[in-house]
Amino acid sequence: MIEKNIRTIIHLRTKAARECNLQGRIADVITFFSGRLIFVYVHIVWFGVWIVLNAGWYGLRAFDPFPYGLLTMIVSLEAIFHSTFVLISQNRLSEETERRANLHLHIGLLTEHELTRVLQMLDAIQDKLNIVDHANSDLADHEMETKAEDVLAEIHRLQDIELGKR
Repeated sequence: MIEKNIRTIIHLRTKAARECNLQGRIADVITFFSGRLIFVYVHIVWFGVWIVLNAGWYGLRAFDPFPYGLLTMIVSLEAIFHSTFVLISQNRLSEETERRANLHLHIGLLTEHELTRVLQMLDAIQDKLNIVDHANSDLADHEMETKAEDVLAEIHRLQDIELGKR
């Protein structure tokens, strides 16, 4: 059973990766690279070389003298595109997370329904065999069907109470 579940997860992840278009893959590669220390090291070297070439040292003629306006423009453009690529990747991952959350919710609701049904069947068996239930038992509460909208309404009610305390 575990192996089957793992294969299913791998299959779903592979399918999601295949469905990603070229722009999404490019954004993911750029985001992956920029999230590594090598990205920082490349920029340190790049800025260091730029400053050395434009400081007038070693008899070199500066093509972008201090305050390095060209470098500032290039870095600003890089930041604009870089942030866009990161947002593209995050949006795609957010959509995937939303799909997974919906799947988890669906599975949770199915499990809740099945457990409620099992408890109801056990209660019916108990009645059929004339087994007396404990007076303290809270199984009756669990035998009632849990509705997602009731749970969400209770969450909102409790959040409103908590926000009102602040």
